[in-house]
Amino acid sequence: MIHPVIMAGGAGSRLWPLSRQLNPKQFLRLTDDRFSMLQMTAARLDGMESAAPLLICNEEHRFLAAEQMRQAGYADARIILEPCGRNTAPAIALAALQLVREADNSAEDPLMLVLAADHLIQDVPAFQNGISRAIPLAQQGKLVTFGIVPGHAETGYGYIQRGPELAADSFAVRQFVEKPDRTTAEHYLASGDYFWNSGMFLFGARRYLAELEAHRPDILAICQAAMEDASEDLHFTRINERIFAECPEDSIDYAVMEKTDKAAMVSLDAGWSDIGSWSALWEVSGKDENGNSFAGDVIGVGTENTLVRADSRLVATLGVQDLVIIETKDALLVAHKNRVQDVKKVVERIKADGRHEHMNHREVYRPWGVYDSIDNGIRYQVKRITVKPGAKLSVQMHHHRAEHWIVVSGTAKVTNGEKTYLVTENQSTYIPIGQVHSLENPGVINLELIEVQSGSYLGEDDIVRFKDVYGRT
Repeated sequence: MIHPVIMAGGAGSRLWPLSRQLNPKQFLRLTDDRFSMLQMTAARLDGMESAAPLLICNEEHRFLAAEQMRQAGYADARIILEPCGRNTAPAIALAALQLVREADNSAEDPLMLVLAADHLIQDVPAFQNGISRAIPLAQQGKLVTFGIVPGHAETGYGYIQRGPELAADSFAVRQFVEKPDRTTAEHYLASGDYFWNSGMFLFGARRYLAELEAHRPDILAICQAAMEDASEDLHFTRINERIFAECPEDSIDYAVMEKTDKAAMVSLDAGWSDIGSWSALWEVSGKDENGNSFAGDVIGVGTENTLVRADSRLVATLGVQDLVIIETKDALLVAHKNRVQDVKKVVERIKADGRHEHMNHREVYRPWGVYDSIDNGIRYQVKRITVKPGAKLSVQMHHHRAEHWIVVSGTAKVTNGEKTYLVTENQSTYIPIGQVHSLENPGVINLELIEVQSGSYLGEDDIVRFKDVYGRT
């Protein structure tokens, strides 16, 4: 049996404005109208002899990850929370330590299938066949990576040069090489000896820890200490933040795979893409007869080879080509396809200007539901709040703002100081500044309400929580 480990960290800044720091690309529906990238990653394991996935994600994404895994059929998904990002070598070490601990005193070396949550694989049977071919190598103590059969001379990926053949379509690794220039990439493609580095792996947990100890014992020691002081909270494993913050940052490629003599590669031709840019998404998306990929309310006239995603309004194009146009409720990106790798520079400018559009969308997901900031101005803000059935916001108060709630649909159970009462459709209630209060949905349908905030300061950090069923402070 294999133990899938899904790496769900990262910010995906090259896919701004759809991907944001608090809602990055692995949680978005980029290539499927029904499922996020994370959910598609979990779904492609269906039919394989595998345990439930173990997720590794950032602390700030924990509820979003848990909810998406619940929707994917993993209500009790195990999630390791990284208090800070330290790249893939430490993250995988945390997962390996967890799997070894779960194996207890068993002599078995649990096989870890390390997957990225934000990759696209169009041919799932070919993917599963590649995993099956890799299992015997991993059982022999190899650290197996998956080399993607290149379809063109790509300069945006690292490459793996194959060595001697170990089995059918399986090879020793001769070397890992960095992202090449165009001429070098064309040489790699023509030679047939080089494969794209997918960042997916299969190996024994104990074998990986042994190799990490041999090549980066400093990383292993800190990960062990952080895991020894871990705590369990709902579905989450919280590692010691103070200890883990001291861990060096390093990728698994640099820390282990380029140094070990046990690296092997299984070739994989399964329609793989890391969706690392808007042009990459255009390449894998369905297109009309003019090479356009449209999503949402889009009218294209005289438009060619263009990607348009309209989130909240009509987007019309006229007489353009080779563009990327991404519209959300609070931002619009217009870029030439050959410049989309520089979208991160726009994000850096947003940060430098002290703006917030890199952090989150207008719609913000919470463990109890979602809110949409539909209007704001001097001393006021208006939100549309959706609370899931049975969900409850924290018991809290605000120092600087009052709140007026108007129920649109459903029923609200309101605690307002010493009083608790129900508010139904077309009714409203008022929460004064400094009043301890909470909001709950006791019904079986979503609670929809409009919240009007007024006061001298309306930031989300003006929340003093007294009690929270989701463990937030």
